Amino acid sequence: MSSKSPKSNTTVIDSEENLLSLLDSICRLAVEPPSLYINLEGIPVGRGGSISFLTLHIVPTKKTYLIDIHSLNEAAFSTTTASGTSLKSILESPTIPKVVFDIRNDSDALFSLFQVSVDGIIDLQLMRSAARGRPAVGLVECIEKDSPFSVRERSEWRHAKETGYRFFGPEKGGRFEVLNERPIKPEMIHYCQLDIVLFPGLYGIYSAPLKRRYEASWQDHILEETKRRVTLSQSPDYDMHSRSKVFGWDDGYICKQIDSWASGIIMEAVTLGYFLGENSQRVYCYEA
Repeated sequence: MSSKSPKSNTTVIDSEENLLSLLDSICRLAVEPPSLYINLEGIPVGRGGSISFLTLHIVPTKKTYLIDIHSLNEAAFSTTTASGTSLKSILESPTIPKVVFDIRNDSDALFSLFQVSVDGIIDLQLMRSAARGRPAVGLVECIEKDSPFSVRERSEWRHAKETGYRFFGPEKGGRFEVLNERPIKPEMIHYCQLDIVLFPGLYGIYSAPLKRRYEASWQDHILEETKRRVTLSQSPDYDMHSRSKVFGWDDGYICKQIDSWASGIIMEAVTLGYFLGENSQRVYCYEA
Protein backbone atom coordinates (compact mmCIF):
# COMPACT_ATOMS: atom_id res chain seq x y z
CA MET A 1 0.00 0.00 0.00
CA SER A 2 1.20 3.51 -0.82
CA SER A 3 0.25 6.14 1.74
CA LYS A 4 1.04 9.74 2.59
CA SER A 5 1.97 10.97 6.01
CA PRO A 6 -0.46 13.59 7.33
CA LYS A 7 2.52 15.64 8.56
CA SER A 8 4.49 15.68 5.32
CA ASN A 9 4.27 15.12 1.58
CA THR A 10 6.25 11.89 1.92
CA THR A 11 4.82 8.79 0.23
CA VAL A 12 5.42 5.42 1.90
CA ILE A 13 6.31 2.59 -0.49
CA ASP A 14 5.59 -0.76 1.17
CA SER A 15 4.34 -2.93 -1.70
CA GLU A 16 5.96 -4.25 -4.87
CA GLU A 17 3.18 -2.71 -6.98
CA ASN A 18 3.88 0.82 -5.82
CA LEU A 19 7.62 0.25 -5.97
CA LEU A 20 7.29 -0.68 -9.66
CA SER A 21 5.48 2.57 -10.37
CA LEU A 22 8.23 4.55 -8.64
CA LEU A 23 11.00 2.70 -10.50
CA ASP A 24 9.40 3.46 -13.86
CA SER A 25 9.42 7.19 -13.10
CA ILE A 26 13.08 7.24 -12.03
CA CYS A 27 14.41 6.03 -15.38
CA ARG A 28 13.29 9.21 -17.13
CA LEU A 29 14.93 11.70 -14.78
CA ALA A 30 17.71 14.15 -15.63
CA VAL A 31 21.22 13.31 -14.45
CA GLU A 32 22.75 16.80 -14.52
CA PRO A 33 22.25 18.22 -12.00
CA PRO A 34 21.49 15.05 -10.01
CA SER A 35 17.81 14.23 -9.52
CA LEU A 36 18.13 11.58 -6.79
CA TYR A 37 19.02 12.12 -3.13
CA ILE A 38 19.16 9.15 -0.76
CA ASN A 39 19.39 8.48 2.98
CA LEU A 40 19.08 5.30 5.07
CA GLU A 41 17.76 4.68 8.58
CA GLY A 42 18.30 1.44 10.50
CA ILE A 43 19.14 -0.28 13.81
CA PRO A 44 21.94 0.59 13.26
CA VAL A 45 22.75 1.07 9.57
CA GLY A 46 25.63 -1.32 8.90
CA ARG A 47 26.64 -4.97 8.45
CA GLY A 48 25.82 -5.82 12.06
CA GLY A 49 22.46 -4.09 11.99
CA SER A 50 19.58 -3.54 9.60
CA ILE A 51 18.00 -1.12 7.15
CA SER A 52 14.54 0.06 8.16
CA PHE A 53 13.95 2.72 5.51
CA LEU A 54 15.51 4.07 2.36
CA THR A 55 14.38 7.66 1.91
CA LEU A 56 14.46 8.95 -1.66
CA HIS A 57 13.98 12.60 -2.61
CA ILE A 58 13.43 13.42 -6.30
CA VAL A 59 14.26 17.02 -7.15
CA PRO A 60 12.36 17.51 -10.46
CA THR A 61 9.08 16.35 -8.91
CA LYS A 62 9.84 17.69 -5.40
CA LYS A 63 8.53 14.41 -4.00
CA THR A 64 9.93 12.29 -1.20
CA TYR A 65 9.46 8.52 -0.90
CA LEU A 66 10.00 6.35 2.13
CA ILE A 67 10.79 2.84 0.86
CA ASP A 68 9.97 0.38 3.64
CA ILE A 69 12.97 -1.96 3.49
CA HIS A 70 11.98 -3.70 6.72
CA SER A 71 8.65 -4.82 5.21
CA LEU A 72 9.76 -5.44 1.62
CA ASN A 73 13.11 -6.99 2.57
CA GLU A 74 14.84 -8.55 -0.50
CA ALA A 75 11.92 -7.57 -2.75
CA ALA A 76 12.85 -3.92 -2.27
CA PHE A 77 15.96 -4.53 -4.38
CA SER A 78 14.94 -7.45 -6.61
CA THR A 79 11.54 -6.17 -7.84
CA THR A 80 12.14 -5.37 -11.51
CA THR A 81 10.16 -3.41 -14.11
CA ALA A 82 9.40 -4.67 -17.62
CA SER A 83 12.34 -2.58 -18.87
CA GLY A 84 14.71 -4.30 -16.41
CA THR A 85 15.00 -1.55 -13.80
CA SER A 86 15.21 -2.38 -10.11
CA LEU A 87 16.25 -0.42 -7.04
CA LYS A 88 19.42 -2.52 -7.04
CA SER A 89 20.23 -1.60 -10.67
CA ILE A 90 19.65 2.09 -9.94
CA LEU A 91 21.89 2.05 -6.88
CA GLU A 92 24.61 0.17 -8.79
CA SER A 93 24.42 2.28 -11.96
CA PRO A 94 27.49 4.47 -12.61
CA THR A 95 25.45 6.64 -15.00
CA ILE A 96 22.64 7.54 -12.58
CA PRO A 97 24.05 9.97 -10.00
CA LYS A 98 22.81 9.56 -6.44
CA VAL A 99 23.67 12.15 -3.79
CA VAL A 100 24.15 10.97 -0.20
CA PHE A 101 25.81 12.26 2.95
CA ASP A 102 28.72 10.01 3.97
CA ILE A 103 28.20 6.84 1.96
CA ARG A 104 30.32 4.57 4.15
CA ASN A 105 27.83 2.99 6.57
CA ASP A 106 25.04 3.03 3.98
CA SER A 107 27.30 1.20 1.53
CA ASP A 108 28.36 -1.24 4.23
CA ALA A 109 24.72 -2.11 5.00
CA LEU A 110 23.59 -2.37 1.38
CA PHE A 111 26.54 -4.57 0.40
CA SER A 112 26.59 -6.81 3.48
CA LEU A 113 22.85 -7.28 3.92
CA PHE A 114 21.54 -7.16 0.33
CA GLN A 115 24.60 -7.62 -1.93
CA VAL A 116 24.12 -4.16 -3.46
CA SER A 117 27.41 -2.58 -4.57
CA VAL A 118 26.66 1.11 -5.00
CA ASP A 119 28.12 3.22 -7.81
CA GLY A 120 27.46 6.67 -9.23
CA ILE A 121 27.48 8.11 -5.71
CA ILE A 122 28.23 11.78 -4.99
CA ASP A 123 29.11 12.24 -1.31
CA LEU A 124 27.94 15.57 0.13
CA GLN A 125 30.31 15.26 3.07
CA LEU A 126 33.29 15.11 0.71
CA MET A 127 31.89 17.99 -1.35
CA ARG A 128 31.73 20.10 1.80
CA SER A 129 35.35 19.24 2.71
CA ALA A 130 36.55 20.20 -0.77
CA ALA A 131 34.45 23.37 -0.97
CA ARG A 132 35.50 24.61 2.49
CA GLY A 133 39.04 23.19 2.43
CA ARG A 134 38.50 21.64 5.86
CA PRO A 135 38.09 18.19 7.43
CA ALA A 136 34.64 16.63 7.23
CA VAL A 137 31.89 17.40 9.73
CA GLY A 138 28.58 15.75 10.52
CA LEU A 139 25.29 16.34 8.77
CA VAL A 140 23.72 18.34 11.59
CA GLU A 141 26.60 20.82 11.55
CA CYS A 142 26.35 21.14 7.76
CA ILE A 143 22.65 21.91 7.99
CA GLU A 144 23.07 24.28 10.91
CA LYS A 145 25.92 26.24 9.32
CA ASP A 146 25.36 25.95 5.58
CA SER A 147 21.65 25.56 4.79
CA PRO A 148 19.97 28.81 3.70
CA PHE A 149 17.72 28.81 6.76
CA SER A 150 16.11 31.75 8.45
CA VAL A 151 16.43 31.77 12.25
CA ARG A 152 12.80 30.67 12.53
CA GLU A 153 13.21 27.83 10.02
CA ARG A 154 16.35 26.59 11.76
CA SER A 155 14.54 26.57 15.10
CA GLU A 156 11.58 24.65 13.61
CA TRP A 157 13.90 22.10 11.98
CA ARG A 158 15.82 21.56 15.24
CA HIS A 159 12.59 21.15 17.20
CA ALA A 160 11.19 18.64 14.70
CA LYS A 161 14.43 16.62 14.79
CA GLU A 162 14.39 16.51 18.58
CA THR A 163 10.73 15.50 18.62
CA GLY A 164 11.34 12.61 16.22
CA TYR A 165 14.48 11.45 18.00
CA ARG A 166 12.61 11.12 21.30
CA PHE A 167 10.77 8.14 19.81
CA PHE A 168 13.88 6.01 19.22
CA GLY A 169 16.76 7.63 21.12
CA PRO A 170 17.40 5.52 24.27
CA GLU A 171 18.89 8.50 26.12
CA LYS A 172 15.60 10.32 25.47
CA GLY A 173 13.51 7.42 26.72
CA GLY A 174 12.84 6.03 23.23
CA ARG A 175 13.51 2.64 21.60
CA PHE A 176 15.39 1.94 18.37
CA GLU A 177 12.88 -0.84 17.66
CA VAL A 178 10.22 1.77 16.88
CA LEU A 179 11.85 2.10 13.42
CA ASN A 180 10.67 -1.44 12.63
CA GLU A 181 7.21 -1.22 14.17
CA ARG A 182 4.30 -1.23 11.74
CA PRO A 183 2.18 0.68 10.95
CA ILE A 184 4.86 3.37 10.71
CA LYS A 185 4.32 6.24 13.10
CA PRO A 186 3.70 9.58 11.32
CA GLU A 187 6.47 11.08 13.47
CA MET A 188 8.94 8.58 12.00
CA ILE A 189 7.92 9.44 8.46
CA HIS A 190 8.34 13.13 9.19
CA TYR A 191 11.71 12.54 10.88
CA CYS A 192 13.08 10.59 7.90
CA GLN A 193 12.24 13.34 5.41
CA LEU A 194 13.50 16.27 7.49
CA ASP A 195 17.14 16.11 6.40
CA ILE A 196 16.91 14.74 2.88
CA VAL A 197 14.78 17.59 1.54
CA LEU A 198 17.70 19.88 2.47
CA PHE A 199 20.29 17.83 0.53
CA PRO A 200 19.67 19.56 -2.84
CA GLY A 201 20.25 22.96 -1.27
CA LEU A 202 23.53 21.78 0.27
CA TYR A 203 24.56 20.31 -3.08
CA GLY A 204 24.02 23.69 -4.73
CA ILE A 205 25.94 25.54 -2.03
CA TYR A 206 28.95 23.20 -2.16
CA SER A 207 29.06 22.71 -5.93
CA ALA A 208 29.08 26.44 -6.76
CA PRO A 209 32.59 27.23 -5.40
CA LEU A 210 33.93 23.93 -6.73
CA LYS A 211 32.70 24.75 -10.22
CA ARG A 212 34.28 28.19 -10.06
CA ARG A 213 37.63 26.83 -8.95
CA TYR A 214 37.95 23.56 -10.78
CA GLU A 215 35.22 23.56 -13.43
CA ALA A 216 34.42 19.99 -14.56
CA SER A 217 37.32 18.31 -12.73
CA TRP A 218 35.89 18.68 -9.22
CA GLN A 219 33.21 16.05 -9.73
CA ASP A 220 35.74 13.49 -10.98
CA HIS A 221 37.78 13.88 -7.81
CA ILE A 222 34.73 13.67 -5.54
CA LEU A 223 33.62 10.51 -7.39
CA GLU A 224 37.12 9.04 -7.10
CA GLU A 225 37.26 9.58 -3.34
CA THR A 226 33.68 8.36 -2.96
CA LYS A 227 34.64 5.10 -4.71
CA ARG A 228 37.51 4.76 -2.24
CA ARG A 229 35.00 5.08 0.59
CA VAL A 230 32.76 2.45 -0.99
CA THR A 231 35.67 0.03 -1.40
CA LEU A 232 36.67 0.61 2.23
CA SER A 233 33.11 0.02 3.46
CA GLN A 234 32.97 -3.34 1.66
CA SER A 235 36.23 -4.63 3.12
CA PRO A 236 36.12 -7.37 5.79
CA ASP A 237 37.81 -5.20 8.42
CA TYR A 238 35.66 -2.07 7.96
CA ASP A 239 34.65 -0.63 11.34
CA MET A 240 31.49 1.46 11.19
CA HIS A 241 32.23 2.84 14.69
CA SER A 242 35.84 3.85 14.00
CA ARG A 243 36.64 7.33 15.30
CA SER A 244 38.89 7.98 12.31
CA LYS A 245 35.94 7.85 9.90
CA VAL A 246 34.34 10.85 11.58
CA PHE A 247 36.85 13.21 10.03
CA GLY A 248 36.64 12.14 6.38
CA TRP A 249 39.51 13.91 4.64
CA ASP A 250 42.24 15.22 6.90
CA ASP A 251 44.08 18.52 6.27
CA GLY A 252 46.98 16.81 4.53
CA TYR A 253 44.71 14.95 2.15
CA ILE A 254 42.76 18.11 1.30
CA CYS A 255 45.97 20.04 0.54
CA LYS A 256 47.29 17.17 -1.56
CA GLN A 257 44.07 17.01 -3.58
CA ILE A 258 43.88 20.79 -4.07
CA ASP A 259 47.47 20.78 -5.34
CA SER A 260 46.63 17.86 -7.63
CA TRP A 261 43.53 19.57 -9.01
CA ALA A 262 45.41 22.83 -9.51
CA SER A 263 48.22 21.03 -11.35
CA GLY A 264 45.68 19.34 -13.58
CA ILE A 265 44.08 22.67 -14.44
CA ILE A 266 47.48 24.21 -15.25
CA MET A 267 48.37 21.31 -17.54
CA GLU A 268 44.99 21.57 -19.25
CA ALA A 269 45.47 25.31 -19.74
CA VAL A 270 48.90 24.82 -21.31
CA THR A 271 47.58 22.08 -23.59
CA LEU A 272 44.46 23.91 -24.72
CA GLY A 273 45.94 27.40 -24.81
CA TYR A 274 44.11 29.47 -22.20
CA PHE A 275 44.74 31.18 -18.88
CA LEU A 276 42.39 31.83 -15.97
CA GLY A 277 41.27 35.43 -15.85
CA GLU A 278 39.05 37.30 -13.43
CA ASN A 279 36.55 35.07 -11.53
CA SER A 280 38.44 32.00 -12.83
CA GLN A 281 37.02 32.45 -16.34
CA ARG A 282 38.98 30.92 -19.22
CA VAL A 283 40.69 33.40 -21.54
CA TYR A 284 41.92 31.73 -24.71
CA CYS A 285 45.13 32.77 -26.48
CA TYR A 286 45.12 32.60 -30.26
CA GLU A 287 48.14 33.08 -32.50
CA ALA A 288 47.91 35.87 -35.10
